[in-house]
Amino acid sequence: MRKTTTLTVAGVLAGAALAGCGGPAPAPAPPTAPTASAAPEKPPTMAPGPAGRTPVFERRPTGGSAAGRATEKVVALTFDADMTAGQGARAASGERFDNPELVALLRRLKVPSTVFMTGRWAEEYPAQAKAIGTDPLFEIANHSYSHHAFSSPCYGLPVVGKDTMAREVKRAFTAFRKAGARNVVPYFRFPGGCYDDTALRALAPANVTAVQWDVVSGDAFATDADAVAEQVLDGVRPGSLVVMHCTRSAAPATEAAVRRIVPELRERGYRFVKVSELMEG
Repeated sequence: MRKTTTLTVAGVLAGAALAGCGGPAPAPAPPTAPTASAAPEKPPTMAPGPAGRTPVFERRPTGGSAAGRATEKVVALTFDADMTAGQGARAASGERFDNPELVALLRRLKVPSTVFMTGRWAEEYPAQAKAIGTDPLFEIANHSYSHHAFSSPCYGLPVVGKDTMAREVKRAFTAFRKAGARNVVPYFRFPGGCYDDTALRALAPANVTAVQWDVVSGDAFATDADAVAEQVLDGVRPGSLVVMHCTRSAAPATEAAVRRIVPELRERGYRFVKVSELMEG
């Protein structure tokens, strides 16, 4: 069995529980290097669903919310900056839930990206949250405060009570604001990608658009960067939305994988966009 197939199974499970963030030398840059633009003053969002439910944005190759981008060679790389409410002691003992080398690489390669950040991560790394959230190359989206699940079962994650779901999201936005982040968009990623109708109804007061993905990188707990890169390269299609991680301790191969992914996709003619731009289509 190919290694990429193995990653698809293991990566979906481990990545969902997180989703909670040296390869070959990069190929020469394309003739016209992509440039980053600041987050829109009013980032595009989707209209509420039936009965005011939180809308869900996802790539649909044959129609739906991302149909406008389905034939254009654009791809959104998204990175989950995961840290749960209960991991403070592990961080204090030296475990790193950040990945500044990955962020620096994205800057060097000029890759516009969306970082889905938990409020607890922003509290642990406020200087980094501010740096990411004031760089026009990036936008920060919401990944809840505590990275607890919004439906059950969800890969063993603790579950948020229905009455506190909207508060979880608002608490994370407050943490971003206190850190000094400005490029914050009204998008939300469910921890584990797990949600149900109850969650969509309960989250409505938060006024966010939920964002799913169509390509799982399998980078969670992976140590083989080439296998991660192959999985992404095999899965990307025009308009794809890729989920990766910006958490060094739980996704140590991500930076090396990105060093291969970015030049190879550019060689194929792809342009990198943030979720806000993908949603504009």
